[in-house]
Amino acid sequence: MANKKLMINDFFKMKAENKKVTWLTAYDFPTAQFAEAAGLDMLLVGDSLGMCVYGYKGTVPVTMDQCIAHCDAVRRGAPNTFVMGDMPFLSYQASDEQAVLNAGRFLKEADVDAIKLEGGVRVTSRIRAIVDAGIIVCGHIGLTPQSSGQLGGHKAQGRTAETAKLVVEDALAVQEAGARMLLVEAVPPEVTKYIASTLTIPVYSIGAGPYCDGQLLIVSDLIGQFQAFTPKFVKKYCNVAGMVTTAMKEYCEEVRAGVFPDDKEYCYPMMEGEEEKFIKIMKE
Repeated sequence: MANKKLMINDFFKMKAENKKVTWLTAYDFPTAQFAEAAGLDMLLVGDSLGMCVYGYKGTVPVTMDQCIAHCDAVRRGAPNTFVMGDMPFLSYQASDEQAVLNAGRFLKEADVDAIKLEGGVRVTSRIRAIVDAGIIVCGHIGLTPQSSGQLGGHKAQGRTAETAKLVVEDALAVQEAGARMLLVEAVPPEVTKYIASTLTIPVYSIGAGPYCDGQLLIVSDLIGQFQAFTPKFVKKYCNVAGMVTTAMKEYCEEVRAGVFPDDKEYCYPMMEGEEEKFIKIMKE
């Protein structure tokens, strides 16, 4: 039986009923299939694909075309799941018009349900423009990887009273601009709790504690696939990297030893009596 696809009003209802939303990234068709089968509420095709799929050092090199191609694959893999596209670096920073056109591409070319963009007070005009175009926007504040250089690297934000106040101001500005959801990254749980209880829109955490309306993790972290580093807030639920490496080693050993494949279980046999005919034909 297919999942009942959640829509934006469902997420507001879940907030009101204190039901937690489960949210993961996905970058390809099979992962999206797994996620839908597992009953995830929402999927983000994050610009984190730059690191998790392409091996970039960060998210800045990711392009619109890459994001849309991966969104398209995820949508096909999870047709009954709310899918969000992530606007990459320089896809919205230049102007409101650029932001609207690129946000629209996600809907027209990949059939996503919403888009996410990073920034608080400084991107409110972009959010308003995209919302005015009829597109659902999710804000992203706290640690914003696209501008991590300005933040001194990938560091938690809002750890002092003054910087926490700035995070709250960003949250309020994003809501006021018309965003229908907010993602808070790498912020102390006390700050996230205040934001989630103050805002009327759903507030989700990635490394920002449990006191909000749901959780997001990078799927490559959750399954133990990404090897470069593991953020403090990540819980690994399995070790795919170890499992896959072990399987590949076993394959190499069996091929080199002549164990795989045998000529029965893993091969297509000739029809009965045809081998003798084949030998005879080849001798003629």
